[in-house]
Amino acid sequence: MKRPRDTQRTAVYDAEGLVRTMFDRADERGLRVVDVMGSQVTLPVERKFASIDSVQDYVDRVLALNWVRSTWTRAATPVHVRARSGNKAAHYESDCATIAVPEHRNGNAWAFRELVVLHEVAHHLDPSDPEYPTVAPHGPEYVDRYLTLVGEIIGPEAAFVLRTMLLAGGVRLN
Repeated sequence: MKRPRDTQRTAVYDAEGLVRTMFDRADERGLRVVDVMGSQVTLPVERKFASIDSVQDYVDRVLALNWVRSTWTRAATPVHVRARSGNKAAHYESDCATIAVPEHRNGNAWAFRELVVLHEVAHHLDPSDPEYPTVAPHGPEYVDRYLTLVGEIIGPEAAFVLRTMLLAGGVRLN
């Protein structure tokens, strides 16, 4: 059985990229208040990571949260975090429950951040069978998991900003 076409992938990545830029600019300027579609929002602090080991520790802690375990049965399945060659994208490998994250390159560690790691954790928590997938990788079900993780872990303001950018980009939500 073939997985349904991933028609929202680019729009999800674009929206996430805009949100990451907002967080980066807030960090650079020391101003956490941003305007989002007519609303002023105070951005929470987004955790950043120094190493693959620190990403692994973070993923383990997220999957151990009681509410995560009670919401998604896949949280009981351990995830391995490894370095990924190249610097273009992080990804999740469902066949071996592995998150691959590009390491620091030339002073740039764009993927060593909470939004990116939670994006990959949301893939891991997909309840469908990896061999017989029934939903698109970035479909509404995925977006719902991702927004829930962002809202509960980074904060509701971060989820509001992400949801707003997703909707503005035409992403379908549950």
